[in-house]
Amino acid sequence: MKRRIAALALAALLVLGLTACGGKKSDGTTIKVGATPAPHAAILEVAKEILAEQGYTLDIVEYDDYVTPNTSLEDGSLDANYFQHITYMNEFNTEHGTHMVSVAGIHYEPFGLYAGKTTALADLADGAQIAVPNDGTNEARALLLLEQEGLIKLKEGVGLSATKSDIAENPHNFEIIELNADQLPSRLQDVDMAVINGNYAIDAGLKVSDAVAVEAATGAAAEAYVNVLAVKEGSENNAGIQALVKALQSDAVKTFIEETYDGAVVPLF
Repeated sequence: MKRRIAALALAALLVLGLTACGGKKSDGTTIKVGATPAPHAAILEVAKEILAEQGYTLDIVEYDDYVTPNTSLEDGSLDANYFQHITYMNEFNTEHGTHMVSVAGIHYEPFGLYAGKTTALADLADGAQIAVPNDGTNEARALLLLEQEGLIKLKEGVGLSATKSDIAENPHNFEIIELNADQLPSRLQDVDMAVINGNYAIDAGLKVSDAVAVEAATGAAAEAYVNVLAVKEGSENNAGIQALVKALQSDAVKTFIEETYDGAVVPLF
């Protein structure tokens, strides 16, 4: 009998322990979202106020890289993340075996080519250094912008898979320097020009209106690079996630984006 009572007590303790450890949000009202500071975390702050009126607590965790928010979503440390475009998310899934899905497209950030030591395209000398992001999809995007401006020509058909090795023509022998996306703003004055991701440009105080060239905001780019709210597969219909989607696609968020970012962030809802 004593053994049975002891076994039951142990089982009860195990159940209590699993209950305490198993869920990030035992009351179902806290939503933990990973984001890069600008513009994503700032946009989430607007959504946070909307969600609070509905009884939800939005816990915003800021990151300064493009990897940890995804691994944290995969391992269950986060409920969602909002920092990346759809193409990057899909490629990350393929390369790392993660299981992320998009539940909503929120905005688009046009890439800009910013002046460093050289202030105008016409003044770029032979052999000038142009820095680009070194991660796959963003490097392709940067190279396409350089092609758009007539600085290089890529192999036909490479599109969003373009890499430095796909440059078919480089008549002025520009040196393409590959750097981590988050390093580009701080290294801008070390190179002649740099193609910088929208969020890092905003964080560094750079304005799209000051860019030497800007990615066309129509067509394939906006579709391929829409920034999404991502969750782990299977969580799409969670009530809190759906509430977050509605908050992020609200008129209040749209107005905030349009009034705050002066074209550097374009709402797509």
